Amino acid sequence: MNILELLENDGRLTPKELAVMLEKETGDIKAEISELEARGVILGYKAIVDWDKTDKEAVTALIEIKVIPQRDRGFDEIATKICRYPEVKSAYLMSGGFDIAVTIEGRTMREVALFVAEKLALIESVTSTATHFILRRYKDNGVVYKIPETDLREECGL
Repeated sequence: MNILELLENDGRLTPKELAVMLEKETGDIKAEISELEARGVILGYKAIVDWDKTDKEAVTALIEIKVIPQRDRGFDEIATKICRYPEVKSAYLMSGGFDIAVTIEGRTMREVALFVAEKLALIESVTSTATHFILRRYKDNGVVYKIPETDLREECGL
């Protein structure tokens, strides 16, 4: 393993712990981390939170977007516009039946639907969208969530 893999798996590891694991000096690890941060290789550190176990009410959706790429700018300009919205948590250029996939978060399904209708769909070059609401997370960012005993379809009467 290298320093990036270790930090990706556990961003709380200290330079001292990393030095022991990698058989290096703590000062060398600190310098390497600083250099990786300065180069933009390490973009940040985050906790992975199971929001379903908190009082926060939120809805997450995966939205597929078809677009017409801009001449001389491809998909980058459209993706940049989409990424400016604070509701957008991630955005990816995709292969296959759609061009860009985004995940967004809102307080309600209606709020997410309005975001798609009033903001995303109105961006020039967007030709269509498909919204998929995330009902339950089983694994996210490499972390397996506790899987409940009941089937969500049974809870919804399906």
